[in-house]
Order: sequence, then structure tokens, then C-alpha cells
Amino acid sequence: MECLIKIISKVNTLSYKTISANKATADKQWIVVDAEGHNLGRFASKVAMLLRGKYKPNYTPHVDCGDNVIVINAEKINLTGNKLDDKIYMRHTGYPGGQRTLTARVQQQKNPAIIVEKAVKGMLPKNKLGAQLFRNLNVYVGTEHKHAAQTPKTVNLNDLK
Repeated sequence: MECLIKIISKVNTLSYKTISANKATADKQWIVVDAEGHNLGRFASKVAMLLRGKYKPNYTPHVDCGDNVIVINAEKINLTGNKLDDKIYMRHTGYPGGQRTLTARVQQQKNPAIIVEKAVKGMLPKNKLGAQLFRNLNVYVGTEHKHAAQTPKTVNLNDLK
């Protein structure tokens, strides 16, 4: 009987609570990711997971606990197969008959950052949290970005699973 009481008291003193992250306890960092030589879909899924915070041990599904991600060299992303000519980017001006389309090749020449942004946005949740997470993404053409004051650290996406 004494042994049973000791075991029960020992269990009661240990903390078995699951720690849930919130806005105050989230450890948000600034990360730089180079898009050069990566395939678009695989790259976008890893960036979306960084934005979401899924690589962190305190990941919580309903909280923005991910990092702020800076993507550089967006113009050097790879599109495999015939996607440069077959992939269509559609937008609407808001006026009747205002649907406009561009192929990936033309979009890459005009504004290659939009290709990466649309791919990452499509892999985020389709709700208010996804909109908040998308605001943490910054995509730049070339190697220069304006977030040097945040002292971002460079991450190699090949090291992530």
C-alpha cells in the first residue's frame, strides 16, 4: 500500500502537460533562403513549412510560430518539364471580360518573385492564419534585400527534410 501511494504521489508531482505556443512564447527568427537551383514545388513546400513553424519543437497548428523567411534569387528557380510554356498564371482586373493570363515564361521575365509567392501561398492554410503567415514571406529578385538590420541567418534547404 505504501508503495502504491509513493507511485501515485510521484505521478502527481510530474508535469505531463503539453506546452502550447502562443504569440508571446513563439520564437520567431529571420531566415534567408537562396532559391538558386531549386525546383519550384519542392522549394515552396519547404518554405511553407518554415513559415508555418513545423520544423520547431513547439509547433502549434493554430498559432503563427514560424519564422520570417527572406527568399533571394527568385529569378533562378527551376521549372521542370514543359511548365514554362504550359503553366498559366491568371488574374482578373475586376472589370467585365478582364481576365488576363500569362505563361510561366512570360511571368518569369516580367516579375519572377510572383511565381515563388503564388507557389508558397498555395501551400499555406486557406484561412486568416494563412494570410498572416504569408505576410512573413519576403521574396526578392537578386541577392540584395532590405532586411539586413534583422541579422537573418542563412538556411540551406537541402539540410531540411
